[in-house]
Amino acid sequence: MGNIQVVKIFKLLRVLGALMFMGALAACSGLVEGDGRHLVPLDSQVTAALRNMGSSPGAGMMVRIYKEEAELEVWKEVADGSYRLFKTYEICAYSGGLGPKLREGDRQSPEGFYNISPGLMNPRSNYYLAFNMGYPNKFDRAHGRTGSNLMVHGACSSAGCYSMTDEQIAEIYALARETLAGGNNTFQVQAYPFRMTAENFARHRDNENISYWRNLQTGYLSSEVERGPADWDVCGGEYVFNARSASGQPLDARAACPALERDTAIVAQVNALQAEQMSAYQVAVADIEAIEARRAEEAARAEANRIAMEQRTEAVNEAVSGVFTGVGDFFGGLFGGGTSTPQPATVPPNNETIVAPIPAPPIRS
Repeated sequence: MGNIQVVKIFKLLRVLGALMFMGALAACSGLVEGDGRHLVPLDSQVTAALRNMGSSPGAGMMVRIYKEEAELEVWKEVADGSYRLFKTYEICAYSGGLGPKLREGDRQSPEGFYNISPGLMNPRSNYYLAFNMGYPNKFDRAHGRTGSNLMVHGACSSAGCYSMTDEQIAEIYALARETLAGGNNTFQVQAYPFRMTAENFARHRDNENISYWRNLQTGYLSSEVERGPADWDVCGGEYVFNARSASGQPLDARAACPALERDTAIVAQVNALQAEQMSAYQVAVADIEAIEARRAEEAARAEANRIAMEQRTEAVNEAVSGVFTGVGDFFGGLFGGGTSTPQPATVPPNNETIVAPIPAPPIRS
């Protein structure tokens, strides 16, 4: 066999080895970017769970996000047209703290109501899979808020988005994809700072965003009453729910709200729930203030005890120091260790020289 043929054989073996290595990598790592991960069917266990709750992959869908609890809920429509909680996912990461996103680059995750259309789905995200939340929406724009590409995505890394694990977003994306393919024009995302409970509002009662969150709570309660996505719009710089202009004209987000037409039955139920929430809120605030007052009283008592202890310790130290000083003086005088009283020197009169006496001679026997 010639040298040229040997070289060709070795080159072929290297190519085959590389192809086998790449195949092994694909088997270990699963889908890679651009390989159709957005088309992966829903797991059979997911479809079975949907069927068991009276829903289906193509039925309507709603997403609720709670920042403080770091949870994302997927709700699905069931046979009677209402929505039921399907699954809760732990949010892997989100940016910023409680409160809405205000401007581009503030690294804050949005809060509010967003309707996700097919054009907002992102099958080629750099973060595995994603869908754009549609920020800024009508409300955000009315308040001059800025930002772009605010997503729910994978990779567990956030710079203003809500980030899930790749496994989680693969399932959530597939659920959203099937919902849109099932004839639904959109699905809704409701992003809240925390669960809309009286206790949470009481804890955050001094936050500068409290009035905005109250507006979101009205939408949450409307969604609860309607048992599905909130029917929202914006006028007068606020979200309004289950409302239409009496004139039939579109609502102007910045202008004062015109006369609105609403379903009076829904309004009555929402108002009743708000009254219940406000009563519970007042009770929660009173409980928190009582706890704070008790803690302040305990802290003041502890501080007074600390000061008294310091004073007693100082007094004891001074007393002990005085006793030891007295004992030292006593023993010093007893054994000559103390300071003796100086005796006056004998001064010879008239400057005479004092001659020492001559000792007597010893007596000899």
